[in-house]
Amino acid sequence: LYPNPATTYIYFDLQSGFEKGFSLKVYSFLGKKMFESQNLPQKLTIDLTEFNRGLYMYHLIDASGKIIKSGKFQVTK
Repeated sequence: LYPNPATTYIYFDLQSGFEKGFSLKVYSFLGKKMFESQNLPQKLTIDLTEFNRGLYMYHLIDASGKIIKSGKFQVTK
């Protein structure tokens, strides 16, 4: 995950094998789902033009629905 904080784009570099059957969800700190992608590429770019300034949480989820990794990033504009 880079850059953090981000302004226009944020990039996720996934470990090999994480892309098949995995999904990524991004939520605002108020719980609103801002982004969701399934069958991820190894390098994923998220456009932040629809994101307001603030903190966001992400969850990397496996095919069974289990959260494999969570984290947060900041958007500064």
